[in-house]
Amino acid sequence: MTARTARNTLIGVAALVVVAGLGVAAWVGLQPGPMEFTNGKPVSLASYPGHTPTGVPAELANADLVTRGRYLTRTADCEACHTAQGGRPFAGGRAFSLPFGTLYAPNITPDKETGIGEWTDADFLRAVHRGIARDGTRLYPAFPYASYTMLSDSDVLAIKAYLFSLPPVHQDTLPNTFEFPYNQRWLMLFWAMLFNSNDRFRPVDSESPEWNRGAYLVEALAHCGECHTPRNMFQSLDNRLKFSGGVVQGWNAYNITSDKGTGVGNWTPAELASYLSSGHATGRGTAGGPMAEAVELSFRYMVPSDIAAMVVYLKSIPAVKSENIPDRLADAASPLHSNGAPGNPLGKRIFEGTCASCHAWTGKGAIRAEAQLTGSRAVNDPSAMNVAQMVLTGSGRRPDDKASMPAFGAIFTDAEVAAVSNYVTARFGSEPSHIDAADVAQLRQQSGAMLAARDH
Repeated sequence: MTARTARNTLIGVAALVVVAGLGVAAWVGLQPGPMEFTNGKPVSLASYPGHTPTGVPAELANADLVTRGRYLTRTADCEACHTAQGGRPFAGGRAFSLPFGTLYAPNITPDKETGIGEWTDADFLRAVHRGIARDGTRLYPAFPYASYTMLSDSDVLAIKAYLFSLPPVHQDTLPNTFEFPYNQRWLMLFWAMLFNSNDRFRPVDSESPEWNRGAYLVEALAHCGECHTPRNMFQSLDNRLKFSGGVVQGWNAYNITSDKGTGVGNWTPAELASYLSSGHATGRGTAGGPMAEAVELSFRYMVPSDIAAMVVYLKSIPAVKSENIPDRLADAASPLHSNGAPGNPLGKRIFEGTCASCHAWTGKGAIRAEAQLTGSRAVNDPSAMNVAQMVLTGSGRRPDDKASMPAFGAIFTDAEVAAVSNYVTARFGSEPSHIDAADVAQLRQQSGAMLAARDH
């Protein structure tokens, strides 16, 4: 091969790589919007003939601005991310462990030095809609501004009014520990250009008012997709697989599409409403981890009409099958403790001594419905991720719930957590799991933020 031929070959290969890279970027960047699955036409709020789907529900229509802002702030679940272990609500400091470093949530109390007390309305709107702080710093999309960008200006400013009604807390935000190039915030400019539409919510004219209200709550305020939609190589939501499941802080956020096998297609509206508002649906399971936290700090405060609207919208999401989750959920196990998963004496011994008194050998619960294991998606998940996390961190229910599951992370070793998790999935699930101590050690590290949030 001559030098000229070799050079031309290299140029050709380089061109193919560039074209392929541009093609991948275009495919990722030109993904469908969050509501493009419907055939209706999005219209502006001003031209929508029905009652606006934004704002607070009718029950609070005559409330003062701060009261409306408190409802919206709770629905947006702001306290969860902006409160550290043992810290004051909204004062920041919560740590989020990511593969490339640790991110600390900022103080959003009205303290003028360390919080947002000097922020104008324009500053706050720019941060929520565009991910740009008052000083021009680009915010990382761990702050879900790509979802919040759909919030109406009036709702954003109502949230600001509520935050400014809180007592200021003087607390500096710890610096993030991201390594290069992830510590280059200016790169978020390009991320936002690709993945933040900077468009306000537009209702769909052919859908019902309840559907549109649900869409606003699910897509914008509650930002459900941030947990339940998988992410692409650029860490933006992949709406081609909308709501088919994701991973958050070491927990599986399961499929909530209308798929009947791996999603919630077989759930009744009443079951979905119960799960959202209380964190439990009889025969379906009890929320744990980030979902339990969302119920505790957000969903339980929502009025029934808003919960019902969310259910209407969720029921309309097209079915997407999760490939790593079994279609079949196992039935109750034998009441005889001698029957069950063989070859795991350690797991059986831990279950017998610590778990059986509440969950029963059948898995149907010995004390209350919330203790039922059978029918739970987590127990039928062969990764055992959420089962192990529940053992480590507990159920995460409200402090006034005396029957909530305690955390055993400080009592059991990693090997013991793995053993009892594998026993539970083998006895009560459709497929056994095979996690080990190293897997649990990693989950333990990731669940630290959940422990911090629950214990504050």
